[in-house]
Amino acid sequence: MAEGFVALAISNFLRQHDLVQVLWVFLSPSFRTDTPARRGDTIGVQGPVQDGAGENGTPLVFDGPLLIVGGGEVDAEMLTELGQLAAGLVGADRGGDILMAAGLVPDAVIGDMDSVADRTRFPPQTKILTLSEQDTTDFEKCLYSTRASVTLALGMTGGRFDHTLAALHAVARHAAERRIILIDGHDLAMGVSGSIEFEIDVGARVSVYPLGRTRFARSRGLLYPLDGLDLAQGKMIGTSNRAEAREVSISVESAQDDPWLLILERNNLKPFI
Repeated sequence: MAEGFVALAISNFLRQHDLVQVLWVFLSPSFRTDTPARRGDTIGVQGPVQDGAGENGTPLVFDGPLLIVGGGEVDAEMLTELGQLAAGLVGADRGGDILMAAGLVPDAVIGDMDSVADRTRFPPQTKILTLSEQDTTDFEKCLYSTRASVTLALGMTGGRFDHTLAALHAVARHAAERRIILIDGHDLAMGVSGSIEFEIDVGARVSVYPLGRTRFARSRGLLYPLDGLDLAQGKMIGTSNRAEAREVSISVESAQDDPWLLILERNNLKPFI
C-alpha cells in the first residue's frame, strides 16, 4: 500500500475552509414536534420565544434533508444550491443571527444562546430552543433536538480548529442513528456506521478516516483495497485513496465498530441525499 495512504495526517477536509451562507426554507403551519414538516410551507408557533425539545424532550421532525448552519461566514452561492434540496433550516445559536443578517429566516434556532445577539429579533415563525446544558456543543444540541432522513451541516469546520474537532466528535456520537454530512467549500465528510455502497467517477478521491477504531472486511473499486485493515486514529488511516471503478463498496467486519468518515469532493453530494 502506498505510504501516503496510511500517513498519519488529518485529511484535506480539516484544512482552513470557506464557510457558507443560507437559503430560507419554509415549513408547515400544521408543524408539530412529532410530525414531519414540509418544504414550501410555514410554521405557526405560540410566541417569539419557545424553549424546550431538549435531550429529554420531543424532537423537531423534518420530512426530508435538514440543513443546520453554524456561526461562521457563509458562501451564498453554495447555500443557494444546497438549500433547494433542504426540507428544513436550523441555526445553531449564532447561526440564527447569520441567517437573519442575510434576510433569511430559520425554522428554528437551537443552542445555549450564549452567542446569539438578540433572541427576540426572530419572527414568530422561528422556534427558539434554549438548552443550557454545557456537556455538548450547539451543533450537537441541534442534532439531539431534531430528526431528519439526512442532516447537512454547514459552517461547522474551518476557522477555529477546536470547532472542527468538536463537529467531528458530534458526528462520531450520532452517526449510528442518522446520516450526517459536513460540507465546506471543497469537501463533504459523511459519518458512516457500518458498510456502504455508492457510485462515483473513476479517478475520484475517496478518503476513509476512522472516528475511533473500525475493522474493514473488504472493499471493491478502490485503488488501495481496505481488505482486512484495522483503522484507528494514531495508528492507520485511509486518506487519499482513488476510485478505480464507478461502483465502490466498503464493508466492515462488524456494525458494532466505531463510525468512520467517508470524505469526497463536494460535487458528489446529491447521491447521498
